[in-house]
Amino acid sequence: MAWTSKFTESLFSWLQWPSRTTTRHVLIGVLIGFSFSLTSTSFAVYYQQRKKERQISHFAPRPIELRSDEVVKGVVGLIGNTPLVRINSLSDALGVEILGKAEFLNIGGSVKDRVALQMIDDAERQGLIRPYTGSRIFEGTVGSTGISIATIARARGYDTTIIMPDDVAEEKVKALQALGADVERVRPASIVDKKQYVNLARQRASKFGQEDSIDASDPSSKVLHAETFHSPSNSVLVTTLSPHVEFDTGNWHGSEEDPSSRPRGYFADQFENRSNFDAHYTGTGPEIWRQTSGRVDAFVAGAGTGGTVAGTGQYLKSMNEDVYVAIADPEGSGLYNKVKHGVMFDRKESEGTKRRHQVDTVVEGIGINRMTQNIELALPILDDAFRITDAEAVAMSRYLVKHDGLFLGSSSACNLVACVKLVKQKGWTEGKTIVTILCDSGTRHYSKFWNDDYLRKAKIPIDPQIMDELLQSPSQS
Repeated sequence: MAWTSKFTESLFSWLQWPSRTTTRHVLIGVLIGFSFSLTSTSFAVYYQQRKKERQISHFAPRPIELRSDEVVKGVVGLIGNTPLVRINSLSDALGVEILGKAEFLNIGGSVKDRVALQMIDDAERQGLIRPYTGSRIFEGTVGSTGISIATIARARGYDTTIIMPDDVAEEKVKALQALGADVERVRPASIVDKKQYVNLARQRASKFGQEDSIDASDPSSKVLHAETFHSPSNSVLVTTLSPHVEFDTGNWHGSEEDPSSRPRGYFADQFENRSNFDAHYTGTGPEIWRQTSGRVDAFVAGAGTGGTVAGTGQYLKSMNEDVYVAIADPEGSGLYNKVKHGVMFDRKESEGTKRRHQVDTVVEGIGINRMTQNIELALPILDDAFRITDAEAVAMSRYLVKHDGLFLGSSSACNLVACVKLVKQKGWTEGKTIVTILCDSGTRHYSKFWNDDYLRKAKIPIDPQIMDELLQSPSQS
């Protein structure tokens, strides 16, 4: 059994613990390997962090920081930084990305919150008005801008007077009244008419403080004269009360109160006010650029005052001159022909063919038949325009509710129809991103745009099939 003994001895020898030297070498090897692995991981993490920082440095910070985990101070903190929402039904049907800026999520319910805030902020910075001085803001609007102004004005201690056509949706009037605004409804009229709603708002502002009278026989009487001046933009009108003048034994004595504390009448004038453009050039445009990481191929928006498409479009063009900018223009508006043919005119302007005295469409908030300073700023960067019929806008609104659960207003529907037409015209497919504005929700349009009885009486078809046919139609290029 000698072989057994030898085998046992060999086995015991093999099972013996390694020497101290061997153990030390093994441990040193493990430590070196672990250290190398840890160092490599640290370098990889550092490299990824530096790469992320370089990418972020290429994008401007948002004008208002994200507020998901913080408390904002007042209603103005709830304006801006609206999300981009993918319109799934349209994106999937077209093979591109159709993104809508959800402006209906602003506290005042529309994109006009940005404009109202910018106009009031700029007026305060320029010393034109001061909060809690009894000052009053005047504006002519079809509704949304008035609601936005009334919301911010109430929070800042201003009174508001809103002049609007008497044929706008009743929901807008009720919202204004609930916000404490004085609402004056007037007959729709051309801008050349002195009784047109914008002209009347200017007139009301110019007469602010002139109602007071004076009785010369009463020594305690005071006379209040209005002093009118224009803002640096030469658009906004501001009226202030002159110092009080009192009768005292035949002599006149002026009040020594601070002039800036006296009440003022401020005509905001959204159509001509540069603040309208600035709100979108410094806010909406940078937000869209950041949210898309600079990957935006086209921007589409309607134009009422022109501020949204001008400000946002110019900013996006400044970042990438190849961004395609187009407007969605409803029936009765002259902007389509202005962009296409250089003439501000629509065939519905012909005598005796109009249903309304203003822009002849059920769509509210966009469309115009005159040039404004903000539209002048938009014209150089507009690449195209799309005519949107009332029937197409109605069809799109019903299509979105059915397929996406999105309950949107008339101008939002117009914008999305224009997006579809743009994609079809260009023959775009994968890899393209089109951004538009979802101006407001359908809650402001129950009595007209979302009222089937009203539409039938106006002989506007309610046919969702129109949108199916448009989406299935062949591309033009």
